[in-house]
Amino acid sequence: MLVVMRHDATAAEIDAVVRTINELGYEARPIPGKMRTAIGLIGNDGKVNSDRIEALNGVLEIIHVSQQYKQVSREWREEPTIVTLPNGTRIGAGEVSVMAGPCSVESEAQIIGIAHRLREAGATILRGGAFKPRTSPYSFQGMGEDGLKLLAKAREETGMAIVTEAIDPESLELVAQYADIVQIGARNMQNFSLLRRAGRAGKPVLLKRGMAATVKDLLLSAEYLLAEGNHNVILCERGVRGFDTHTRNLLDLTAIPVVKSLSHLPIIADPSHGTGLRAKVIPMARAAVAAGADGLMVEVHPDPERALSDGAQSLYPDQFRELMQQIGVIAEAIGQRLVAPLPAPQGAAAAG
Repeated sequence: MLVVMRHDATAAEIDAVVRTINELGYEARPIPGKMRTAIGLIGNDGKVNSDRIEALNGVLEIIHVSQQYKQVSREWREEPTIVTLPNGTRIGAGEVSVMAGPCSVESEAQIIGIAHRLREAGATILRGGAFKPRTSPYSFQGMGEDGLKLLAKAREETGMAIVTEAIDPESLELVAQYADIVQIGARNMQNFSLLRRAGRAGKPVLLKRGMAATVKDLLLSAEYLLAEGNHNVILCERGVRGFDTHTRNLLDLTAIPVVKSLSHLPIIADPSHGTGLRAKVIPMARAAVAAGADGLMVEVHPDPERALSDGAQSLYPDQFRELMQQIGVIAEAIGQRLVAPLPAPQGAAAAG
């Protein structure tokens, strides 16, 4: 349930509503807005008798939230959530942000070199896996904390923010120490204990849609994060399992406008995992921006043929530069813009 206060409601009137909700045995969460404050009621399994609350001074209306995902829904918060990173990048602010980098951190030269090239092309967020959940136990599993340290060095040299995946509670603690955004991957979208831990980690979370998950499943998983007090959540459409074998997954672009109609959280698209094929990444990235995505996550490798993971879907740096130019035009055509590029790093020599 959501209690909407009048625009001229006083602090004392808001406190009275919070106190009454608590007395009824529920938890109250004030949600300040530009024009007025709303107060969310949490902990109810069914419809709450709102007579006591409606009678309080300053209350404009009571909205009974119908969805199971309460805090994620637009009924709960009408204004879009904007996630702001330490380097100034804003996700969900009418700007298209781009997260780019290799699937896995493989060496210092690889991650530092590609980070400089990505920053020069306009990306402001560096992606790279230090812990890799792989289908085969014999595949490269990542460099672990050494990979996180290399990502941190790349951030220091370029100013890019870092997004990297946590695969379990142990890696989550390490990732939260180094990363600006903690990624929860498709395989862990419904790992509810991990979601709860991530919700308490104190860092923005990028939540990827599971390979067989509905949009409702994705939003309910996001609700776990918000229920723990973390409102800096970014959703990611990364493709679902289909029956056609021409692509790795089926990138569900309709999920972008659907999520935007149901939720206030920003949503980005991952055309690399969504297609699994380098030649399909740029067309689907363009389509995702045209559909209204708040950003992209794209795999880029300096030498994809020698990549230790996902080389077939990784762009060459020159292809990524071309993509940035194209999506800039598309964003402008629909009334958006690319996130402003980062300034040149001071005192560090850019790698080729």
